[in-house]
Amino acid sequence: MQDRAEATRNAVLHAAAELFSERGYAATSISDISERSGRTSGAIYFHYTNKEQLALALVDAHFSAWPSVIARHDATARPALEKLVGLSFAVARTFRDDVLVRAGARLWTERKSIDIEMPLPFVDWITTVERLLAQARAAGELAAQAEPSRDAPNLVAAFFGLHTLSDVLDDRMLIEDRLANFWLLLLPGLQADPAPRALLARAGGRVTTGHPARVPDGTER
Repeated sequence: MQDRAEATRNAVLHAAAELFSERGYAATSISDISERSGRTSGAIYFHYTNKEQLALALVDAHFSAWPSVIARHDATARPALEKLVGLSFAVARTFRDDVLVRAGARLWTERKSIDIEMPLPFVDWITTVERLLAQARAAGELAAQAEPSRDAPNLVAAFFGLHTLSDVLDDRMLIEDRLANFWLLLLPGLQADPAPRALLARAGGRVTTGHPARVPDGTER
């Protein structure tokens, strides 16, 4: 019985994530989620008392995805800047590939239309980036002009701005190329001994030519 209930919750949550990600909160109804999930409206209301609670569950799923990703990169023996760049690509791929994460991000941007309190974003990311930059400074990896407490919020803002751009222009299909070009621009100002392409390769990121990203039909974006 418990397995059946869990299967229902998961089916409903994934169906809601797909619809919220595709259409947004206001344009998605419980009836839509029922049709997509193959579960009755009664079953949905049994597990989630209203659409707001479904939205909150997805936002919570979005935020809960990150601690394990961060811990996995922290556990490596890589230098701190490599950890930071590697982490950025892991986050980018998760945004691209995980519908729960994408839905949670869209719902947070639509929070003013949802009558429920949501967690505060970005603060934990700023803390994580500042910590990695401080480690890089202590290890002699960071350029003299770089300042962890000043630069971390700017890096986080630029990173998530890049995601917004990629979401609009190419449905995040080109996010790895765009992120590689992002680091090719910024690493020369962050590394004590600039070698951005070598760092990208070691960190597991896509190393690009630096040319404009292209969508699959070959059109420059």
